[in-house]
Amino acid sequence: MFFSSNDDIFSVLTFDLLIAICALLFAMLGNPKRMVERAAFSLLMLLSLGLYISWRALDTLPPFELSAETIWNYIYFLFEAVSVLYAMGSVLILLRRTDWTEQADRSEQELRAATNLPSVDVFICTYNEPLNILEKSVIAAQAMDYRQLRVFVCDDTRRPEVRQYCDRVGVNYMTRPDNKHAKAGNLNNALRHTNMLADVSDFIMVLDADFAPQANFLNRVVGLFKDGKVAVVQTPQFYFNSDPIQHNLGIRHSFVDDQRVFFDTFQPAKDAAGCAFCVGTSFVLRRAAVNELGGFPHEALSEDMLLTYRLMERGYVTRWLNEKLSVGLSAEGIPEYITQRTRWCLGTIQIGLLRDGPLWRGKFTLTQRLHYLHGLFCWLSKPFILCLLLAPSIYWLTGIPALQADELLFMKYGLSSLFLFWAYSTWISERRTLPLFTEVTHALTAVPITITLLQAIRKPFGRPFKVTEKGGDRSAIRVHRPTALFFGFVAAMSALSVIRVVYGWDAPVEFSGRECLNLVWSAVAMVIAFTSLLCCIELPRLGQEEPIGISLDAKHKADDTIADVTITALSTEGAAIARLVPVGSRDEALFIPEVGWVSAGASAAPSATPFALFPTPEQHDAILRLLFRTAPGNVAEKGDLGKSMRMLLSRALS
Repeated sequence: MFFSSNDDIFSVLTFDLLIAICALLFAMLGNPKRMVERAAFSLLMLLSLGLYISWRALDTLPPFELSAETIWNYIYFLFEAVSVLYAMGSVLILLRRTDWTEQADRSEQELRAATNLPSVDVFICTYNEPLNILEKSVIAAQAMDYRQLRVFVCDDTRRPEVRQYCDRVGVNYMTRPDNKHAKAGNLNNALRHTNMLADVSDFIMVLDADFAPQANFLNRVVGLFKDGKVAVVQTPQFYFNSDPIQHNLGIRHSFVDDQRVFFDTFQPAKDAAGCAFCVGTSFVLRRAAVNELGGFPHEALSEDMLLTYRLMERGYVTRWLNEKLSVGLSAEGIPEYITQRTRWCLGTIQIGLLRDGPLWRGKFTLTQRLHYLHGLFCWLSKPFILCLLLAPSIYWLTGIPALQADELLFMKYGLSSLFLFWAYSTWISERRTLPLFTEVTHALTAVPITITLLQAIRKPFGRPFKVTEKGGDRSAIRVHRPTALFFGFVAAMSALSVIRVVYGWDAPVEFSGRECLNLVWSAVAMVIAFTSLLCCIELPRLGQEEPIGISLDAKHKADDTIADVTITALSTEGAAIARLVPVGSRDEALFIPEVGWVSAGASAAPSATPFALFPTPEQHDAILRLLFRTAPGNVAEKGDLGKSMRMLLSRALS
């Protein structure tokens, strides 16, 4: 035994409580933007994680033999070790971060004063998205406050109605006869055609069909290309609708989408090491750099990440401008949410397995390879969530524990590390992660990602690119059965195990330390599984258009009576106003600044807004310009644990 302790239960609990209090105090009083405080908390976190995984490796693993118990112990430890290494890598990466806001401020002033601006072509990539989604991107792109600008809609489904729409609003339409190489092929088609124009642009801006840029996007971004080594300037992805977890748990205003911590915390830290990477939309690219590559790379499903690595080999960097300059549509349902994550997982694996990828050869630095490995470990750690959820039930059913350890030592090293990690993660991300809810986001994709990892062992290449479906009718309750059945099974097994052990006819009079540990473990697994199950029961979304929260002085007219009102939510379909006014009167209309008098009436069907709007095509476009001129804040950007727990309890009881 390398680790030993004569502590009793009281002293161990006291130790854990002191660690928890210190972590909470540091999280409350420390400033993650100050380097000294980041380094201090990071060092403490690394020591705690290192001590825990060393104890696990040296003192808790049985001698290896071909038995079910030993194999399960080693499998569990393998995935736990991957997760701890990923966490330790995260702590090291997050020691530094960049902020290019001041440089963007200076560059914006220079661009606005300049007479000759670099020219930009905007490529809007679309594959089967409904027009009511695509139009937001088109109208907002047209409305950007930049003089040297052309907009191209790159339609990979060859739809006549999209061509007609582009003709109506005055943007360029582009398509191709097939869908070879998916999105990368679509972009390469647009690149080839625009390379042959008489006036070739200096830069290319790429938008997905559901992302709307705000008016000052290009003025904030283009100036950062003064540094010749910058090939891409990438901005974060923000969303104006709630994702399935936020929506189905009712926590859109108290919990952030799971990508916020990556975009807002990890990417600025990766940028400090020159390892930030392109994320597929809302970025601007130096045309000469992509032409030097011979076009957008297409060998992996994650063509955006691969683009960064191909540019890295040539000495270019991807600059991360951490500003909210566009908003898009998040995955609206659990199936789409899962499809998106499994595609990212497989794409990351494919990049590493390429003959000249960052895992094997390629002209990459050690730092760049380590950053790739960190991203890969993010996906490789997902099976550990399954181990955590299933381990207590396996113990109660078979008597085989996941770890053979002194329970007091586990409480001392394991629980203290867990408390520290929760506090550190919440602090360093500035409340973009929350205990329990962050675990649920990982749990929801654990099974499909584990399956994807197993499939990648056999056949990593050859799977088709699956677009995340968005839009459509979501007015009825849906249940994603495969995922719901899994979490229902885990929750039921955990609950039944606890009931049987505590209340069964053969229940022990006094529980051993191992039994107490597994009872608590079962309860935690049950809570995570039940919360995940609630996420799989998809609540209706009212209307095809998600209203944007806004505060706008307006006027309401009904029966020749005009009243001043404040619009609190607005879409092209409807509006909500702050004060009570008659609804359903004849000749009803709403005056919206920059839009004019819009015919209105009571919403006929269940809707998120009481007023239905009937704008003309010109007014329709004007509403879109008004809503997306600045990026709306429709969902939370920081978490609130207390409020999220209250909303979860309310959802569970309903």
